[in-house]
Amino acid sequence: MARLKEKYRNEIRPQLMGQFGLKTVLAVPRVERIVVNMGLGDAHTDSKILDAGMAELAAITGQKPKVTRARKSISGFKLRAGMMIGCMVTLRGDRMYEFMDRLLNVVIPRIRDFRGVSPDSFDERGSFTLGIREQTIFPEVVYDKVLGPQGMNISFVIANSKTVEQSRELLRAFGMPFRR
Repeated sequence: MARLKEKYRNEIRPQLMGQFGLKTVLAVPRVERIVVNMGLGDAHTDSKILDAGMAELAAITGQKPKVTRARKSISGFKLRAGMMIGCMVTLRGDRMYEFMDRLLNVVIPRIRDFRGVSPDSFDERGSFTLGIREQTIFPEVVYDKVLGPQGMNISFVIANSKTVEQSRELLRAFGMPFRR
């Protein structure tokens, strides 16, 4: 069992039940899935960028990425509907907890001039999105093979969260370093 999954079941879930006055363990907020999205700007003109981005995302997450395609044509960006523009991975279960463990304990401390994650990056449903500017902060990425700096969005989809405060407390209990 993943280390954070065990921590959630033994420590975090009882703590949140007491803190929010929840009667059953099924009402406690939990991380349902983590979606890692990498938009590859010039992937529609150069297939090497798409291949490199997919290889890096597979190394980072341990799962094969899915290619994302443009839904609409946008002439200002020379983009046509159906063109490959990025890749994404949806993590669930043990892989999700392993990725979250690496993200919180290895990757985020490696960010240069890091002052904390913005506590305002929650949507109305309680899901949290974190933007990362470079993929090179992940130790799985080989720096010599990187074509260029590539950012990504990491979304934590939280189930059973009634308020943003419940979601924030769940992630804080996991060890998310929110800015004060």
